[in-house]
Amino acid sequence: MSVPPNPVLGAAVRWLERLPTSGAARIRALFTTHSDFSDITPTQYEFAYEWICRTGLLDDVRSSIPARRRVFDSAVAHSGPWFQDADTLVREPGELPDDILRAAEALGISEAEAYVHVRTAWGKVDTAERSKIGAAGELALVKLLTVSTYASVEHVAAWSDGYGYDIGVQAPQHHVHIEAKSTIRRGRLVVYLSRNEYETMLRDPAWELVAVRLTPELDPKAVATVPRDWIAAQVPADRTVCGRWESCRLDVPPGVPVPGIPRAAPLLTEEASALLSGSTGWPG
Repeated sequence: MSVPPNPVLGAAVRWLERLPTSGAARIRALFTTHSDFSDITPTQYEFAYEWICRTGLLDDVRSSIPARRRVFDSAVAHSGPWFQDADTLVREPGELPDDILRAAEALGISEAEAYVHVRTAWGKVDTAERSKIGAAGELALVKLLTVSTYASVEHVAAWSDGYGYDIGVQAPQHHVHIEAKSTIRRGRLVVYLSRNEYETMLRDPAWELVAVRLTPELDPKAVATVPRDWIAAQVPADRTVCGRWESCRLDVPPGVPVPGIPRAAPLLTEEASALLSGSTGWPG
């Protein structure tokens, strides 16, 4: 979905400003008959109404956030594939895409404000997506391990996030504690690691960070293990007793993950999934 033309953006603002107090039919009649609103065509008003419906802006028409800011945020969030990589593509206001700058100008938003809006909107969408994809990846990995190993598989993250890992794989002579990280991206693996997860890795030799690549339909496509020594070499260091990192982001290069879960190899059945044995390469 591309950024709508300027008249449509202006029409969307007018809709949102009036919908809290009037019905759509009455507002439509006002827009099409009153001369004060004739600078925008009836077709543009209708397109704007359809656009705010599609982008979810009608879900909270009584929001206290100014209409022009809501319209801009929605235009950014639905502006195209670039937005999913906004954290790396847009590192300063001057790197904003031309259509985003055009929308900002049309809505009376400065370049600096537009940059803040883009970063904020990306953060909200990224957090929501990571939560959904992360949950799907954990469940997919639990299912794979359950049908592919002789061990008892427990999804410990389902009842507590304090373990420092998500999945426990237990057998009499062998066990694995898996911190699962999931993605639907084929060419990029970004891992958010908490301090608790990292410190669990340091004291627990059974701990493994396992990446799960899912299809857009959230089906497992590839599984790989990120080496512990690589993780240890990337995390930040506390510089003084007055400062302490609590979480960090790791951008894992394509060649770093090791296909499958090598530590779980002794537990795999003969019919085990190729995703776990490493037969299916990363990223699949």
